[in-house]
Amino acid sequence: MIAAISEAEAFLALHPHIDAFDLVLTDANGIARGKIIRRHELLGLYKSGRHLPISILGLDILGEDVGETGLVWDQGDADRRAWPIANSLTALYGTNRGEVLLSLHNLDDTPMMADPRHALAAQVQALADMGLTAAGAFELEFYLLDPTLKDGQVQPAHDVLDGRGGAATDVYSVDRLHGMLPLFDDIYAACALAGIKAETMISEYGAGQFELTLHYRSDILRAADDLIRLKRIVRAQARRHGILACFMAKPHADFAGSGMHFHVSLSDPAGRNILAETDAQFAPEMLWAIGGLQATMAESMLVFAPHANSWRRFAVGSYAPIAPTWGVNNRAVALRVPAGDIAARRIEHRPSGVDANPYLVGAAVLAGIRHGLTHKIEATAPVETYGSADPQMPSDWRSAIVAAEVSDFLRSALGPEMHHAFVAIKWTEFARVARHVSALDFDLYLHRV
Repeated sequence: MIAAISEAEAFLALHPHIDAFDLVLTDANGIARGKIIRRHELLGLYKSGRHLPISILGLDILGEDVGETGLVWDQGDADRRAWPIANSLTALYGTNRGEVLLSLHNLDDTPMMADPRHALAAQVQALADMGLTAAGAFELEFYLLDPTLKDGQVQPAHDVLDGRGGAATDVYSVDRLHGMLPLFDDIYAACALAGIKAETMISEYGAGQFELTLHYRSDILRAADDLIRLKRIVRAQARRHGILACFMAKPHADFAGSGMHFHVSLSDPAGRNILAETDAQFAPEMLWAIGGLQATMAESMLVFAPHANSWRRFAVGSYAPIAPTWGVNNRAVALRVPAGDIAARRIEHRPSGVDANPYLVGAAVLAGIRHGLTHKIEATAPVETYGSADPQMPSDWRSAIVAAEVSDFLRSALGPEMHHAFVAIKWTEFARVARHVSALDFDLYLHRV
């Protein structure tokens, strides 16, 4: 929803010290693109929008044009109009700046459908057309690292409290959390200022790895906005403390990768959670939703694991799922039904790395659920252990790109424009990685072949 100018007027009156604003448009890779404007320009943004080049949605991971998207020279790198998203204007903690999220529109103000947020909005609307509302939240796993590499490898950051170091995993260590409290306090304060309800922080299953959960939202678009903003907050506050917040899926060979688990539930017009069972058996809607996610997971893996590094996260014996399995109270599956209050039944979607775009993840997951409900696809039997690999799932990045490119489901889930641009960007990035000669190549082959 496009914001009203009264929102900006009220904000300026309440925050006379703010003299600049970050304009944030999220691209296909989940990277913030945009501008910084001065205070006097804000009302003009809310009144008339802001012209941005269409190519901003056709960039690769390095911010370079990908002509194959059709969003660059095919259209003369023409401008489109960016509008502020309602209720996204906020102050940035510890600065004299504010921030507002944007969505891109055509010049006739129809949604520009290569914008990832519009892809998610379309799936939210498709569910609404079925009389259903999706609610949910994302979880953020990340590493806090020393900004300087040692022998080409990342190192866990020293505690900001007293400089104490440690290379142990220390999962669930409260003392490890205490060492980072000055940083975490700033993160929580920044989230509160931004209207984000950040909740539980834990020390995760890797040296320097942490997880931060977000409060459940009744609006999935706001839930994805929260995740986009939370990553920016964590990165900015870590930088202020002299350390690096890392959102690679697998920054360290010897420790666990970082996921972005997505919790989602569905309610009917009366507010009833349709995934909640009313007797000892699972609701048929729960099993159909899981069945739809299982049936579409292979075609969607490029969304959940969009980069070369993403695929290093998947390994036997890790907490990253390698097959479209599901289970109850089981963290070794791709689709987990958490234990707890039956009335709050939800699906925890676990394949995505923290490097994935939450708007596209949300779109693919909601479309998968809708596919299952529409076609009444039965879920397989739940598993209680780890499960095994599935030969029908992509096993590497290239296979995932090929599967995504030919997938009618993913084309429908993302919309034709977003699907075409996303796949084109991934092929360009794949070519860049494939032609790179790494240090490992020289170590293995220089003196041996």
